[in-house]
Amino acid sequence: MGSLVDAFYTVKPDAAVAAQRVAFGTSGHRGSALKNTFNELHILAIAQAVADYRANAGITGPLFLGQDTHALSQPSWEVALQVLAANQVDVRIAANNRVTATPLVSRAILEFNTGKTTGLADGLIITPSHNPPEDGGIKYNTPDGGPADADVTGWIEQRANDYLQNGCVDVKRTELTTARAQAQEYDYVGRYIAQLDQIIDMDAIRNSGLKLGADPMGGTALPVWQALAADTALNITVVNEQIDPAFAFMPPDHDGRIRMDCSSTAAMANLLKIRNQFDIAFGNDPDADRHGIVDAAGLMNPNHFLCMCVDYLLTHRPQWRKDLKIGKTLVTSSMMDRVVASHQRELYEVPVGFKWFVPGLFNGELAFGGEESAGASFLTLDGQPWSTDKDGIVLCLLAAEITATTGLTPSQYYAELVAQHGNPVYRRIDAPATPEQKAAFKKLTAASVTAAELAGSPITAVHTQAPGNGAAIGGIKVSTEQGWFAARPSGTEDIYKIYAESFAGENHLQQLIDEARALLSGIL
Repeated sequence: MGSLVDAFYTVKPDAAVAAQRVAFGTSGHRGSALKNTFNELHILAIAQAVADYRANAGITGPLFLGQDTHALSQPSWEVALQVLAANQVDVRIAANNRVTATPLVSRAILEFNTGKTTGLADGLIITPSHNPPEDGGIKYNTPDGGPADADVTGWIEQRANDYLQNGCVDVKRTELTTARAQAQEYDYVGRYIAQLDQIIDMDAIRNSGLKLGADPMGGTALPVWQALAADTALNITVVNEQIDPAFAFMPPDHDGRIRMDCSSTAAMANLLKIRNQFDIAFGNDPDADRHGIVDAAGLMNPNHFLCMCVDYLLTHRPQWRKDLKIGKTLVTSSMMDRVVASHQRELYEVPVGFKWFVPGLFNGELAFGGEESAGASFLTLDGQPWSTDKDGIVLCLLAAEITATTGLTPSQYYAELVAQHGNPVYRRIDAPATPEQKAAFKKLTAASVTAAELAGSPITAVHTQAPGNGAAIGGIKVSTEQGWFAARPSGTEDIYKIYAESFAGENHLQQLIDEARALLSGIL
């Protein structure tokens, strides 16, 4: 990792090269120092742009600064802190360089801002999520506690690239010792744990006798799970306490790369090997915004787990208002649609990206927001915002609460949903796409699909905008009573992604995919 960190400081990205500029995707700016896409100049530019945005938006409260355990996170954290301090931003940091998870930053922002209309707080989190060890990432959370929307990230991106264009000579920066002295320490872990009873029935877990295992996968969930394990009544064992920027303890993912993806059976192999030692076990990615749930049957499909969470919450949160909606991304399982309908609740379907749930969670209009890639958050017991960013730790604890309360393991609970609503099969594949084809996705409309049937069933809906909020989905979704497919281009590779789900079995699923490819080849 030494050469990687050296490259962070020594490699100078060329702002004239599009691939080396600051680019905010659905989860901030990500890249690698070895590829000229995540270097000191990028962090200098982004941190100054965030300071400028705060001044422009009148955000005068503290900025909560978090970081994960990737090798580039600590140097990026130090650079960001120097810039923020030079701009007289009141920065709140964890004591002793302790890593800080995404949901803890979101929770800190919301707690600080409760009841305030001025002097609001926001946050920066240094993390590339579950990406490989050589990657770095940085994302900005606004005073509503969640990932900044496209208007905000667009402003920051443009401003940062202006700084990058002239080598960041206009960026303010102070000495690291001065920046550390100016920052205030904040007990992220202690305050987060002290409030968990507001969202999870912790006593039900304590009284259940369940044996629980937690694998932080070398990430920021480690100090949280260690603190929870100190409560002996919770009966939690932390199965891996290693912190290694190279993540050398990780088994390779399905493609042979190291990736801390807690929704991947390959990446979760270490925990799966010892699953019989526990009633339920959990995994989290490095910034702890995703969850992986393991019981005797293996790793829970994240789509399945989200559906059972919604079913359980709608019957075990009596203080929640009846008009609260349930949020899902449009490529999350349609089992969710059936579960929500069975409770006479309204579904709120949005494009891919957790940022679309932030306003609803913040305003208390969404009870739950979840996406297919194992990320979700929900309201407190009394219907207040908890985290408006994904909270993998709370979702793990909810799995324990569900079993403690119902006596059913997650896989057993989902089996009951299948008996009630049907058994969907789901797949995501990648298909090659030229730059012209990728661009053509933006021009698609419902009228682009002239076929009347898909995989033997009448087409019931064609969407290029999400039904919940009317936002463009960046692609297309075609639905029937028995299944659906959605397609959207990759932002970084010459491919497009096809998501498909069938309630009529594997053969029908393959037919959906084959006909989706044929249909798309005719309209792109």
